[in-house]
Amino acid sequence: MHIRIEGRDLPAQRGGAQADALRLANVHVGVQRQRVVVELVPAWESSAVWEFEITSREVDELLDVGGPWVHGRPGARFLYLSWGNVGDFGFDMFRRAKLMFGDVPTAALRAAHDGSGVLTASLGLTDELGGPVCARVRPPAVEWSVR
Repeated sequence: MHIRIEGRDLPAQRGGAQADALRLANVHVGVQRQRVVVELVPAWESSAVWEFEITSREVDELLDVGGPWVHGRPGARFLYLSWGNVGDFGFDMFRRAKLMFGDVPTAALRAAHDGSGVLTASLGLTDELGGPVCARVRPPAVEWSVR
Protein backbone atom coordinates (compact mmCIF):
# COMPACT_ATOMS: atom_id res chain seq x y z
CA MET A 1 0.00 0.00 0.00
CA HIS A 2 1.36 3.40 -0.97
CA ILE A 3 1.18 6.17 1.67
CA ARG A 4 1.56 9.91 1.11
CA ILE A 5 1.64 12.45 3.95
CA GLU A 6 1.16 16.08 2.97
CA GLY A 7 2.11 18.63 5.62
CA ARG A 8 1.32 22.32 5.34
CA ASP A 9 1.60 25.37 7.61
CA LEU A 10 4.96 24.49 9.14
CA PRO A 11 5.50 26.41 12.40
CA ALA A 12 8.45 28.63 11.41
CA GLN A 13 6.44 29.94 8.42
CA ARG A 14 4.31 32.09 10.71
CA GLY A 15 7.14 34.42 11.71
CA GLY A 16 7.71 36.05 15.08
CA ALA A 17 9.79 35.02 18.07
CA GLN A 18 8.68 31.38 17.99
CA ALA A 19 9.69 31.06 14.32
CA ASP A 20 13.07 32.63 15.07
CA ALA A 21 13.60 30.16 17.94
CA LEU A 22 12.74 27.21 15.68
CA ARG A 23 15.21 28.41 13.05
CA LEU A 24 17.96 28.99 15.60
CA ALA A 25 17.40 25.52 17.07
CA ASN A 26 17.50 24.09 13.50
CA VAL A 27 14.19 22.27 14.04
CA HIS A 28 13.19 19.71 11.42
CA VAL A 29 10.35 17.21 11.03
CA GLY A 30 10.58 13.77 9.49
CA VAL A 31 8.77 10.48 9.28
CA GLN A 32 9.91 7.72 11.61
CA ARG A 33 11.08 4.44 10.06
CA GLN A 34 11.52 1.95 12.89
CA ARG A 35 13.63 3.95 15.38
CA VAL A 36 15.20 6.34 12.86
CA VAL A 37 13.68 9.62 11.70
CA VAL A 38 14.25 10.12 7.96
CA GLU A 39 13.40 12.53 5.15
CA LEU A 40 13.88 15.58 7.36
CA VAL A 41 12.23 18.87 6.37
CA PRO A 42 13.15 22.21 8.01
CA ALA A 43 10.39 23.83 10.11
CA TRP A 44 10.57 26.95 7.91
CA GLU A 45 9.67 25.23 4.62
CA SER A 46 6.29 25.99 3.09
CA SER A 47 5.27 22.32 2.95
CA ALA A 48 6.48 18.77 3.52
CA VAL A 49 5.66 15.57 1.64
CA TRP A 50 6.62 12.01 2.54
CA GLU A 51 5.86 8.93 0.44
CA PHE A 52 6.55 5.30 1.25
CA GLU A 53 5.18 1.78 1.02
CA ILE A 54 3.64 -0.24 3.83
CA THR A 55 2.25 -3.76 3.85
CA SER A 56 -1.43 -4.51 4.25
CA ARG A 57 -3.19 -7.80 4.71
CA GLU A 58 -6.58 -9.13 5.59
CA VAL A 59 -6.89 -10.81 8.98
CA ASP A 60 -10.31 -12.21 9.94
CA GLU A 61 -12.01 -9.88 7.43
CA LEU A 62 -10.21 -6.84 8.87
CA LEU A 63 -7.27 -4.99 7.34
CA ASP A 64 -3.99 -4.82 9.21
CA VAL A 65 -0.98 -2.77 8.18
CA GLY A 66 2.69 -3.25 8.91
CA GLY A 67 6.26 -2.70 7.90
CA PRO A 68 9.09 -0.50 9.15
CA TRP A 69 7.05 2.73 8.95
CA VAL A 70 4.14 1.39 11.04
CA HIS A 71 4.20 1.45 14.85
CA GLY A 72 1.87 0.07 17.50
CA ARG A 73 0.09 -3.19 18.17
CA PRO A 74 -2.68 -4.72 16.03
CA GLY A 75 -5.80 -2.61 16.28
CA ALA A 76 -3.81 0.47 17.29
CA ARG A 77 -1.39 1.00 14.39
CA PHE A 78 -0.01 4.46 13.58
CA LEU A 79 2.65 6.51 11.81
CA TYR A 80 5.00 8.95 13.57
CA LEU A 81 5.99 12.41 12.42
CA SER A 82 8.92 13.34 14.65
CA TRP A 83 10.29 16.81 15.46
CA GLY A 84 13.83 17.48 16.55
CA ASN A 85 16.90 19.66 16.46
CA VAL A 86 19.50 18.88 13.83
CA GLY A 87 23.05 19.47 15.05
CA ASP A 88 26.59 18.20 14.96
CA PHE A 89 25.54 14.94 16.62
CA GLY A 90 22.53 14.18 14.43
CA PHE A 91 18.82 14.45 15.14
CA ASP A 92 17.72 15.11 18.73
CA MET A 93 13.98 14.37 18.87
CA PHE A 94 11.79 16.39 21.24
CA ARG A 95 8.22 15.87 20.01
CA ARG A 96 6.15 13.44 17.90
CA ALA A 97 2.77 13.42 16.22
CA LYS A 98 0.77 10.20 15.75
CA LEU A 99 -1.35 9.54 12.68
CA MET A 100 -3.63 6.66 13.65
CA PHE A 101 -4.78 4.10 11.09
CA GLY A 102 -7.93 3.72 13.20
CA ASP A 103 -8.89 7.25 12.09
CA VAL A 104 -8.71 6.34 8.39
CA PRO A 105 -12.18 5.86 6.91
CA THR A 106 -12.71 2.14 6.27
CA ALA A 107 -13.59 2.69 2.61
CA ALA A 108 -10.37 4.66 2.03
CA LEU A 109 -8.21 2.04 3.72
CA ARG A 110 -9.90 -0.73 1.74
CA ALA A 111 -9.49 1.18 -1.57
CA ALA A 112 -5.77 1.74 -0.92
CA HIS A 113 -5.34 -1.92 0.04
CA ASP A 114 -7.09 -2.96 -3.19
CA GLY A 115 -4.74 -0.75 -5.23
CA SER A 116 -7.29 1.93 -6.17
CA GLY A 117 -4.96 4.79 -5.27
CA VAL A 118 -2.59 6.30 -2.74
CA LEU A 119 -3.72 6.60 0.88
CA THR A 120 -3.09 10.29 1.60
CA ALA A 121 -3.01 12.15 4.90
CA SER A 122 -3.19 15.94 4.72
CA LEU A 123 -2.57 18.01 7.83
CA GLY A 124 -1.31 21.27 9.23
CA LEU A 125 1.97 20.96 11.12
CA THR A 126 1.48 23.89 13.52
CA ASP A 127 -0.50 23.58 16.75
CA GLU A 128 -2.85 26.19 18.24
CA LEU A 129 0.05 27.80 20.15
CA GLY A 130 2.22 28.18 17.05
CA GLY A 131 4.55 25.27 17.83
CA PRO A 132 5.12 21.93 16.09
CA VAL A 133 1.99 19.76 16.08
CA CYS A 134 2.25 16.77 18.42
CA ALA A 135 0.34 13.97 20.14
CA ARG A 136 -2.49 12.16 18.38
CA VAL A 137 -3.66 14.10 15.34
CA ARG A 138 -7.33 13.28 14.76
CA PRO A 139 -9.81 14.27 12.09
CA PRO A 140 -10.63 16.97 11.17
CA ALA A 141 -7.04 18.08 11.89
CA VAL A 142 -5.90 15.29 9.55
CA GLU A 143 -7.84 14.45 6.40
CA TRP A 144 -7.47 10.94 4.98
CA SER A 145 -8.33 10.19 1.37
CA VAL A 146 -7.39 7.96 -1.56
CA ARG A 147 -6.04 9.73 -4.60
